[in-house]
Amino acid sequence: MARKYLVMAERTAKFDASVIEPHRAFLQELLAEGQLQESGGFTDGTGGAYVVLAESRAAATALVHADPLHTTGASTLTIHEWEITVSA
Repeated sequence: MARKYLVMAERTAKFDASVIEPHRAFLQELLAEGQLQESGGFTDGTGGAYVVLAESRAAATALVHADPLHTTGASTLTIHEWEITVSA
C-alpha cells in the first residue's frame, strides 16, 4: 500500500529560475504515473511543497532525488512520511 510523503523544497543560494520548467515537467510525469497527489509554491517565493505516493521512505527518497530541484542543488528537499488524520 502506498504511503504519503510530504516533500518540502526550500530554495538554496544556487537556485536559478531555469530549473522551474524541468521541475514542473518532473511533477507532471509523477502525476501521470499516479505518484503525485498535489503540489504548489509558497507565496513568499522561498520554495514549495508536494505530496508523493510511495511504498516506502526509501522509494520516496529515490523518487524525490530525481527532481531537478535536487539534482541541480537549487533547493534542499526534506521528506516527511505524512499520516493524514483529517481531510476534506
